[in-house]
Amino acid sequence: MKLCTIGFTKKKAEEFFGRLRAAGVKRILDVRLNNTTQLAGFAKRDDLGFFAREILGGEYVHLPVLAPTQEMLDEYRKEKGGWENYERRFRELMRERAIEKAVDRKVVEGGCLLCSEDKPHMCHRRVVAEYLRDAWGDVEIVHL
Repeated sequence: MKLCTIGFTKKKAEEFFGRLRAAGVKRILDVRLNNTTQLAGFAKRDDLGFFAREILGGEYVHLPVLAPTQEMLDEYRKEKGGWENYERRFRELMRERAIEKAVDRKVVEGGCLLCSEDKPHMCHRRVVAEYLRDAWGDVEIVHL
């Protein structure tokens, strides 16, 4: 299974959807806790549903079970808890949630994990993708 990831910041809509289309993505998998803020620009929940249908011929799915808690986000962003601590706590949360069982593989197949961070190295979408790869064993991760 190929699992893509992408962040929307520092990208114009043309580049963002162009990358998704070029990769053959048919399902945008939104792993953000907060997906309606005006800071998201073209990547707000309702807009993404429309764009996924019209541009990709696909669909949009919000998967909050793959998002960190607000407490984790606040600690990391506002209190500067450090990436290593955030990643460790988030991996523990995914284990507790048993996301490998909570999320249907058919939903993930052909999908792309969406978050806000431009690069994947310090973003929870990468951690989600790695967790699912380790749990399912046959996942190729492609960061767009």
